[in-house]
Amino acid sequence: MITHAHKPERSIPPPHPKRWAGLAVLSVSLLIVVMDMTILNVALPAITADVRPDSVQLLWIVDVYSLVLSGLLVTASAVGDRWGRKRTLLTGFAIFGLVSLGVLLAASPAHIIALRALLGIGGAMIMPSTLSMIRTLFTDPGERATALGVWAAMAAVGSALGPILGGLLLEFFTWQSAFLVNVPIMVAAIVAGVLLLPESKNPNPGRWDALGALLSIAGMTALVYAIKQFGKEGLADPGALISLAVAAAALGWFIARCLHRPDPLLDVRLFKGPAFSAGTIAALSTSIAMAAMLLLIAQWMQLVEGYSALETGVRLLPTAVGAGVMSPLAPRLADRFGARAVLAGGLLVSGIGFLVVFAVPTPPGYLAVAVALLLIGSGMGALAIASAVIMSGAPPEKAGSAAAIEETSYELGGTFGVAVLGSVAAAIYRDRLPVPDLAEHGLHGPAAEAARESLAGAMEAARSLGPAASRLVGEAQDAFSASLGLFGLVGALIMLLAAAAVWLLTPRTLDLSAGHH
Repeated sequence: MITHAHKPERSIPPPHPKRWAGLAVLSVSLLIVVMDMTILNVALPAITADVRPDSVQLLWIVDVYSLVLSGLLVTASAVGDRWGRKRTLLTGFAIFGLVSLGVLLAASPAHIIALRALLGIGGAMIMPSTLSMIRTLFTDPGERATALGVWAAMAAVGSALGPILGGLLLEFFTWQSAFLVNVPIMVAAIVAGVLLLPESKNPNPGRWDALGALLSIAGMTALVYAIKQFGKEGLADPGALISLAVAAAALGWFIARCLHRPDPLLDVRLFKGPAFSAGTIAALSTSIAMAAMLLLIAQWMQLVEGYSALETGVRLLPTAVGAGVMSPLAPRLADRFGARAVLAGGLLVSGIGFLVVFAVPTPPGYLAVAVALLLIGSGMGALAIASAVIMSGAPPEKAGSAAAIEETSYELGGTFGVAVLGSVAAAIYRDRLPVPDLAEHGLHGPAAEAARESLAGAMEAARSLGPAASRLVGEAQDAFSASLGLFGLVGALIMLLAAAAVWLLTPRTLDLSAGHH
């Protein structure tokens, strides 16, 4: 169970002298990778106007980054354990920077999709490496909890800063700047990484499991694809069902291999620890809610309230403020009130934020939305200790596996959130815009379908209607606002269920300052 403070820990090496500078490099690199998931939320209208992707291509531009990233996380972290985490991280930086530069040659939707996929490869090499290197840089459990709090704050703030940075860049430059901003940062990260970060790897990694790597890539990619398809096409979509079956078979086989090998690619036995499972549930549910919330609120601000990309980004700031204030406080709150209270309490606070979105009359005013965003961000900040809880449940040589599981839960959560909660909102929106009503406005066939597909589609279709356009746009905006309200209720239920699960699973006596237990 818990390693008590009086029990000597002979195996603890001395702290790394450049650990805090190293943490700064790891945190900034994570910030960029996370921002890349949401920076396109505000750039999509400009990309659409320039390269004219069809609706399928547009979805792939958004989705392929997380699809590739989540598919490769397990394999990339296993490569880091064997090849060296610093080497893997620096390679990820180089890929991320070079691919971002490639946007200058992108002239079609297919080019942008390919670039986003390659960025996913770089991101998969960066994300788990940052987390597992913190585990090896910070040997003191108290310092490690603080460092992991900073790391989690960057993950939370990054997703909120993405739209702000995107809006700022689009105010002055073309949409390509959303990619090019990565280049100088990655160059600086490579230089700083070479100078400041130590190399670390699993001293006894065992034989490389090539089949296991293929199964994890196929299974994770198929699972994320299935979730996205169910969100778009409904639960009866044959493509999604086939993809889900492939995911179940591949991941089932992968888990069986991991359980029966002495040197598994991913140590799924870590889930035997209730604290580890609780931290993973917290990470998963938080990112489910956060990803969907940011996507829908960003659309609502631009398409219903009429804010520019930059104005939208600035109005999303309460999330980053809440997370930024609470993240550094979380380890101290955990010392005082216990990790269980802070972990479950964070989910509860986020749940209340979602309830605010549901409870206010539609359309909601910005003040109510700002309060909701502040509460959700604060709840996420309290969850900064989720990383510490997860990593406290893993010995140092299993840092890669623990990091991969946490990163995978964040990635899956983000994808699941956009797909499932996004599709709940989309279903309500479609229900409020029936085909006969659109026919009355003069919209038929593909134009009517586009209007029911999204609010952006409705506004595009309305351009052909002349004087009648404003009535259709008003109805579509009302439908979208109504969908946002009900989405708040679903998000709140997810958060409250997760809070209950985390409260039951987290050991009451868990002490993050006591190290590995």
